[in-house]
Amino acid sequence: MKMTLPVEQSKHQRNILPNQRQTTTLRKVNKNMSKLFVYMILILFSLAFVVPFLWLISGSLKDSSELFANPPVWIPEALNWSNYKEAFSAFPFFLYLKNTLIVVVFTCIGAVLSNSLIAYGFSRIEWKYRDGIFIIVLATLMLPFQVIMIPLFLLFKEIGWIGSFYPLIIPHFFGNAFFIFLLRQFFKGIPKELSEAAKMDGASEFIVFWKVILPLSKPILATVVIFQFIEAWRDFLGPLIFLSDNSHYTLSLGVQQIMSQNDPRWGLLMAIGVAMTLPIIIIFFFLQRYFIEGITFTGSKG
Repeated sequence: MKMTLPVEQSKHQRNILPNQRQTTTLRKVNKNMSKLFVYMILILFSLAFVVPFLWLISGSLKDSSELFANPPVWIPEALNWSNYKEAFSAFPFFLYLKNTLIVVVFTCIGAVLSNSLIAYGFSRIEWKYRDGIFIIVLATLMLPFQVIMIPLFLLFKEIGWIGSFYPLIIPHFFGNAFFIFLLRQFFKGIPKELSEAAKMDGASEFIVFWKVILPLSKPILATVVIFQFIEAWRDFLGPLIFLSDNSHYTLSLGVQQIMSQNDPRWGLLMAIGVAMTLPIIIIFFFLQRYFIEGITFTGSKG
């Protein structure tokens, strides 16, 4: 009896091992199939964003006959680069580009400095009514720009800023509720022991913010830069309201001038559209790693 029991157990184990291998194989197959399904869904969703941009590039290299051909022509017979040449001469492209870059650079600087400082006060400093005031700040997200644009126009008119870049730049040095929320969530995830150690070494609150918190916040700061760059680069309503001199126009207003003509040249407009889209793609390409880290870290901390 003592000799037969181990033999019976070994036979039973030999019968179980193939079943375990089959189960493991089935699990791997199911896992790979689920991944393949997810990837197919993501590819389908990405096509909804990639196809229009590819059509924009294709249309910028066509003449009018191919642009409105039926069925659509994706690859033109001859690349029409004249659309890009005329895009830089149809309106003062480089002057408007310089104006746009002035607005974009200074608004990005203002967004990073002001929102990070405000978010630090809401996340790392204890003070009375802090959470209540933060809720009021978040409530301003429900106010669209169209609601406040008339009071802002009257205010800037009294100051004498209408016709200059100041109305487009200065407000970004006073905080943005969405950016404050993002930065606050990120700052709350940084261990407080780092701040306490710096304070024990004699660092002031501002030194802790500048030398400890900001260097650790590159991902979320890059996220703020990307969002603010896109907002300022494509902004049309703000320049339309506050800019009155053609020499101060931005690219969005320049494109609007061409579109308002009686017979717009769509190939030319598509070439301008490609030229205006490329900077956004380039800045996202260089900052995408920080962008993903910032969004992921912000969403995982409370």
